[in-house]
Amino acid sequence: MHILRILILLLCYLSIELVESTISSKSTVCPGLPRGANVSVGVVIDERSRVGKEQKIAMKLAVQDLRHCLNLVLHIKDLHGNSALAASAAMDLMKHKHVDTIVGTLTVDEAAFLSQLKTPLPPIISLSPAASPPPQLPFIQMSHPAAYQIQCVAAIAAHFRWRKLILISQDSTLLSHLSHALQAVGVDSSVAAVPRLQYSQTFIERELKKMIATNHARIFVVMQSSFEFAAILFEKARALGMMERGFVWIVSEEISNLLDYSPVALNMQGALALKTDYPNNHENLRAFSSKFRREYASKYPSEEEMNPSIYALRAYDAIWAVAGADFQGLSGRISFNNGFLSQKPVFHIINVIGKSYREVALWSPESGFSGGELSSIYWPGGEQAVPRGWSLGSREAPLKIGVPAQGAFNQFVKVTYDSDRNATRITGFSIEVFEAAVKQLPYDIHYTLVPCYCSYDEMIAQVHNKSLDAAVGDTEIMADRYVYAEFSQPYIESGLVMVVTVKAGLKESKFIALSPFTKNMWLQFAGVSMATGAVVWLSEFAAGNDQFTNNSIVETICSILWLSVTIISFSQRENIKDSASKVVLAVWICVVFVVGASFTAVLSSMMTVPRLEPSVREIELLRNSNAVVACNTNSFICRYLVNILNFNPNNIKQINSIDGYPRSFQNGEIKAAFFVAPHAKVFLAKYCNGYVISGPSFKLGGFGFVFQKGSPLAIDMSEAILRVSQSGHVDTLEKNMLHQSNCSWSSQTAADDIRLGPGPFSGLFLILGCILGFAFVVAVARLVRNSVGDALLIIKNTSYVWVRYTFFRQQSLQTNTQIQPNFVSR
Repeated sequence: MHILRILILLLCYLSIELVESTISSKSTVCPGLPRGANVSVGVVIDERSRVGKEQKIAMKLAVQDLRHCLNLVLHIKDLHGNSALAASAAMDLMKHKHVDTIVGTLTVDEAAFLSQLKTPLPPIISLSPAASPPPQLPFIQMSHPAAYQIQCVAAIAAHFRWRKLILISQDSTLLSHLSHALQAVGVDSSVAAVPRLQYSQTFIERELKKMIATNHARIFVVMQSSFEFAAILFEKARALGMMERGFVWIVSEEISNLLDYSPVALNMQGALALKTDYPNNHENLRAFSSKFRREYASKYPSEEEMNPSIYALRAYDAIWAVAGADFQGLSGRISFNNGFLSQKPVFHIINVIGKSYREVALWSPESGFSGGELSSIYWPGGEQAVPRGWSLGSREAPLKIGVPAQGAFNQFVKVTYDSDRNATRITGFSIEVFEAAVKQLPYDIHYTLVPCYCSYDEMIAQVHNKSLDAAVGDTEIMADRYVYAEFSQPYIESGLVMVVTVKAGLKESKFIALSPFTKNMWLQFAGVSMATGAVVWLSEFAAGNDQFTNNSIVETICSILWLSVTIISFSQRENIKDSASKVVLAVWICVVFVVGASFTAVLSSMMTVPRLEPSVREIELLRNSNAVVACNTNSFICRYLVNILNFNPNNIKQINSIDGYPRSFQNGEIKAAFFVAPHAKVFLAKYCNGYVISGPSFKLGGFGFVFQKGSPLAIDMSEAILRVSQSGHVDTLEKNMLHQSNCSWSSQTAADDIRLGPGPFSGLFLILGCILGFAFVVAVARLVRNSVGDALLIIKNTSYVWVRYTFFRQQSLQTNTQIQPNFVSR
């Protein structure tokens, strides 16, 4: 058994070796260089990093696979964590090792610097990403142009309609390219270039704080940065609360390709990342991965993850590229165009969740998004709703929002001083609506309310000149104000109305006699009356009353209609004999009595009781008589009366408080006061008796919140106001405001005269209907019975005549028979 086990293990080992040797033999074709050529390759990597470790092992494995056709010698220079030494290490390799090619983490700028020191410069294969191709240098990138990642980020921003991003990169050249790409899709961006060689935890924390303080954007794009830099960046971002609700983070493949090998994902919860797609299910890759894991485990046994990343695959392909061939490498098709890999990439867009991530979409330059359309994303803070990606104000520098402190109606905005707290207290209906709308925003807004002791126009001017970030209050939306500021959706409708005193007067109308009943009541009463007359006529007709018979249908209809009218006043000429008819008329008498009494009472009230009527009905009367009218101090209404309604400025009195209007009316100083409709509701709710709205209403824009020109907050607040309004919360707040006054708004309006409908009489009509139905059934039954009796009588008489006729005919025949023989015999 032991021998058998040994043979099986040996067979398995030989099988693995055979597969690997077969793969190796398939890849040992070296068309670019002659077989057995000696090639000296200088390698510049950082062996302290995970990437450097993978690159070293991958390149050594590539040398082993090429040993059958090339004599490759690697001269490795370790940067020991200091990427600044890359150019110096390359120079040392060229000077002392006389390398034919350099492979490693050299940048375009470093290659340009080396070209000035050594001519000719040996070919350089860079394993670092670059934004632009090198200018006339033997320099190629084992990566795709960064422009593709830029296009992908711009497509994501356009998909979610984000307006502004913050770009973070250690490559300042890339930032300008990314900014231009974002501008092409209508996205503004601010850049934050971090020196590749001079960053620290303190530096990164200071820069992040500066970004938050100086930018409203909450969308950060990290590209062309080292993994070590990204680890510090996200650690500090999480500590500063920048991985919470409302923030968005997008990282490029330099970071996402190493998420499997580092705990940095725990600080990147909700971030989006780009990962380059490559074929991962072919025979060569499986063989390479097997050998890589064995080598990596033997070199670094303390590492948990042993699988190669794309950096190992590209390092392996870079050594093969030294042979000068175009080939199908481990990371894809290897061919170059303008210094970059020529094949266009496909990016997996992944969402970091927990210790891992999941794919949410694919993006390619030709097809755009596919495979998910960026749906079901868990954003920072665990949010599933798409963040707006920006926030206004901060705790250190909150938005300054002005409120009118001298408004005549403090029910909307009230500014008081709280001596106990030694602070200004601002309350009111407008403030409550604003606070409710802010809660509907998908991001935080830090603000402070600033009392403005000025007119409404002056407050809007302060928003225009950016002394204030916004203004909240009972501010009317006007066309001329749009020149200086933007307004939100109105949170309450408005219109200019006229309030005047009331006077007593009688109701005057040509058709006042019809007013006590509503139209439905008249129609229903007429229908009941006709039904009653028809049933009474039918009952009497069925009972055989001679006074209810007619010779034609037309006469019958006229008789029924006439009876329907006369029974209302009990003046019918016909005598009622049938019992069912008398029951119907008894109930009808009760109905007519109740309805008639109600009609008389309402009509008497209309004609005799004085009604409260407006003292002035037409604006033209005020204007033509030079009457003095009033408006709120610091309001647009005074300007509106002069410019639009053509009032004389000398006839306009400005009043600065709601209590000043009744005194002016009582003293005879004014004949009318003009308010916007919400203010008129408050005034009439507080002063119940003696005032009423009169004349036409002039349509206005409504009350809205004021914002600076171009402020995106105006759009978001409009949506938030609609949500609050549709929920009914604004109506509730308005009712609470009016309820605090002495009486309700409805009692102050010009109430309609009391008119009776069929409702109060529905019980009587129901009883009458039942009686009518019963009488109708009795009359029909009687008619049917009479018809059947007449038919039976006719049948009986007919049968009697026929029997007598038959009898006498038979007798006659018998008589004739007896006489005939005697006659014959004679």
